[in-house]
Amino acid sequence: MINLHCIASGSKGNASLIFDDKTLILVDLGITKERLIEGLNEIGKSIEDIQFAFFTHDHSDHIKNYYFIDENKRYALSKTIPLKKENVLKAYNEYTFNTFKVIPLKTSHDASSPCGFLFINDLEKLVYITDTGKIDKLTLKYINNADYYYFESNYNYEMLINSGRPQILINRIMSNKGHLSNDISAYYLSLLMGPNTKKVMLCHLSEECNTEEVALDTHYEIYNKLGIDISNIEFKCAKQWESVDL
Repeated sequence: MINLHCIASGSKGNASLIFDDKTLILVDLGITKERLIEGLNEIGKSIEDIQFAFFTHDHSDHIKNYYFIDENKRYALSKTIPLKKENVLKAYNEYTFNTFKVIPLKTSHDASSPCGFLFINDLEKLVYITDTGKIDKLTLKYINNADYYYFESNYNYEMLINSGRPQILINRIMSNKGHLSNDISAYYLSLLMGPNTKKVMLCHLSEECNTEEVALDTHYEIYNKLGIDISNIEFKCAKQWESVDL
């Protein structure tokens, strides 16, 4: 079974742990070492137990403290962080890391080489998509009918446009290389969720332009309008300052 322990999600820093009984994976490290240690302690682990670390893109809230991880354990697409040549990944290639198969998936963000990941363990699949303004057709094919989704739902449109933020920032967030709104996130998930889908964690919620209640209500409303039955799927939201288990 695949487990996900999200230590932090949002513009102040991101880090998640994905694991089974034999493999421990870190995704992103934009939080302090102290908070990482706390998050690891919550699942009975230490930094030394991390076997592999994957990074989604080169923005500081995702890679700020990557150097706490031994270079032999770091993996990402090119230009994301300093990597050993043999640890540079290519999008849509399948790699084996102990008990997990990992496929990097292209995303659309104003970063050097942004990506998400598909984690496969035995017969289960976990999709990890954050910081993207849209999702390409090829990526959509890879992430259809997964068991688990860690999926961006960054902002509420009305809250964003009325936030008082500079227009250039609003335009950037709403662009195809920005972030997914609650509505667009729900639209994508309405296409993706299937009979295998058990749990969804909405992530990277804006602290100023979103709330957990608004995000979840928007998703539920859209699924209801589309006639999609989600009664067997558990939904929750990742948090910026508190760990959450998928």
